Amino acid sequence: MMNKINRRSFQKTAVAASTALPLFSIGKPGQSANEKVNVAMIGAGNVAWQSLEGTKDENLVALCDVDSKMFGQHAKRFPAMEQAEKFTDFRVMLDKLGKEIDMVCISTPDHTHFAATMAAMERGIHTFTQKPLTHNIWQARTLKRAKDRYKVLTNMGNQGHTFNGIRQMREWYESGIFGQITEAHSFRDGPKWNGNYFQRPDTLPPSTDPVPETLDWDLWQGPTGPNPFNKLYHPKRWRGFNRYGGGMFGDWFCHIADAPIWLLDLYEPVAIEAEKVLGGNEWMVADGCRVRYDFERRGDKAPCTFYWYNGDPKLFTPATPKDWGWGNLPDAGTIYYGTKNNGFTDERSNNPRLSSREAAIEFKKAGYPEEKYPRIAGGPILELVNAVKGGPEPGSNFDYAAPFTEIMLLGIIAVNHGGRIEWDSKNMRITNRPELNQYLKEPVRKGWEYGEELWS
Repeated sequence: MMNKINRRSFQKTAVAASTALPLFSIGKPGQSANEKVNVAMIGAGNVAWQSLEGTKDENLVALCDVDSKMFGQHAKRFPAMEQAEKFTDFRVMLDKLGKEIDMVCISTPDHTHFAATMAAMERGIHTFTQKPLTHNIWQARTLKRAKDRYKVLTNMGNQGHTFNGIRQMREWYESGIFGQITEAHSFRDGPKWNGNYFQRPDTLPPSTDPVPETLDWDLWQGPTGPNPFNKLYHPKRWRGFNRYGGGMFGDWFCHIADAPIWLLDLYEPVAIEAEKVLGGNEWMVADGCRVRYDFERRGDKAPCTFYWYNGDPKLFTPATPKDWGWGNLPDAGTIYYGTKNNGFTDERSNNPRLSSREAAIEFKKAGYPEEKYPRIAGGPILELVNAVKGGPEPGSNFDYAAPFTEIMLLGIIAVNHGGRIEWDSKNMRITNRPELNQYLKEPVRKGWEYGEELWS
């Protein structure tokens, strides 16, 4: 017999207490914090190992994957996969086992994140979704509404948001060591064509290849189909195609830009401009870009300009700060320009430092600010497991992850269509180029409609 937390009892308690207590303070009365959580996986191969690792001490109830060979990819490392019930269609799995599943981990390509996440949330299941959270802005806003409606615990898989460094950087910033930060520059090279994640097709549109016997290609496409199969789409290289992924934005923005967006409250830009773009077309993501975001004053924070760069480092890397004292600038990370000091965080929004070595030494001698933000261990999946058992709400829950993802998606629209976008965040509208508003919400095929009821 399975040990399980009664999800619906949790929901009722959370809803009743929501006006008096924060959600993360609610636990089921009389229930052991050590009781195991019943977990299901949507996506069983490749990056799903992270979810399997994070839930290895829980009950693995079910696995779902559109490619049957993925069920064996991590089975040696995680023997519980052998006994878990297996499905091809997550909708079938949730219909059959939804009452037994407490938490679901979604590790699919970007274009199916939203449908799988909504399907779980509307059944009252706590949900972990790999980054990026969604493939368009309407989806991101809908998931934030869904969190409010269904009162479930959520988390997105940007691992750096669980690291000590991002917390320390925020403590430094709030201590005043940087003064006002008026510019931040996040950068990384790539996409690396012909590498592990990206490859150019010989022709566009991509040619039609035979569908592997183990793959349900129709289900893999989810809301975007139908489209002919090409061997570059599956199992990993979908990320370079606009229909399914978001290139380096989808791959790394959620890691590198996590710290500046969280520290500086960079959620509502007034303008986004693709200042430089190399390559890219209807099918393929760009080879490189420099995108500028303009933010007005946010409370006591000064107006700020944020830049994103990816591509050939010779063409798409910010200038090294004049006071940089640590050798060569790392290949990826974020540079912060403050009125008192400049700073840096790495590609996981971790390992903060002051740009000036001398200033860093003096800062350390004076004593770092006291820890204000609790440190956690185990990564974002275990963070959600602990929350389900009554611990604190995860830091990258959808109240944060959805507006964060929206910033990423605005950059993709700017790169794909060029030039400057003037953004009305309150009304979710591009005001200077209304023809681009069609890209805020993508069409979906019949059977894959989710979330419309949350807007009525």
